[in-house]
Amino acid sequence: MKGLHDDQIPQEIDAESGLPIGPLLARATPAKRPERVVLDGRYCRLEPIDKARHGDDLFRASTPPDAAKRFRYLFDPVVKTRDDLDQWMTKAAASTDPMCWAVIDKRTGRCEGRQMLMRITPEHQSIEIGNIYWGPAISQTPVTTEANFLFAKYVFDDLGYRRYEWKCDALNAPSRRAAERFGFTYEGHFRRAIINKGRSRDTTWFAMVDEEWPKVKAAYERWLDPANFDSSGQQKTSLGDLMKVALAARS
Repeated sequence: MKGLHDDQIPQEIDAESGLPIGPLLARATPAKRPERVVLDGRYCRLEPIDKARHGDDLFRASTPPDAAKRFRYLFDPVVKTRDDLDQWMTKAAASTDPMCWAVIDKRTGRCEGRQMLMRITPEHQSIEIGNIYWGPAISQTPVTTEANFLFAKYVFDDLGYRRYEWKCDALNAPSRRAAERFGFTYEGHFRRAIINKGRSRDTTWFAMVDEEWPKVKAAYERWLDPANFDSSGQQKTSLGDLMKVALAARS
């Protein structure tokens, strides 16, 4: 994984001090805070989490036979009872940071997971997707790819953020691969960053930024186009390949 080098960081020379400084922003005002809105796509719909509306489906999606594996790197414990989930959903629905959405598979109309916008920092125009749980019915399907795309589109196009982050346990190889496939750039390995479930966690950071977004957005739209899938649902061109082309000029 490769991050940015010093010679790729935009800079100017300050006339008064003679030191390098970052470019002056055309818009330095705070970005908008996210609101509890529905984000609708072709394969999925993101709805603000609601215990009454999503509880039954999310409990089923959160309690598969391999739940221990799926929850290993999350901060939340494995869901054991519906009451546990109800308490979690009540808290999640009331929170403004993180802010939680249910992931609805439009093929079935069922909630099959959830994801959050968090570390919401409008004054610096920075925001993160996190606390993601995508159940087995939607894992590695266009639903989850579009679920991330809808968040990215919302934060860049509607809310005016410059930076969209993805962070994960450094040992979570599937999450690291997903970040790069989704168009995030590796930015670093933070040692002993967090304690999670009593264990030391190193954290890997990824992000995409606003100047990359138009090409990344086009790659998503091309991949999500039904014409990119054959009659059996197999992709013709991978999102990873499209992202390599979209981000090639930056490397």
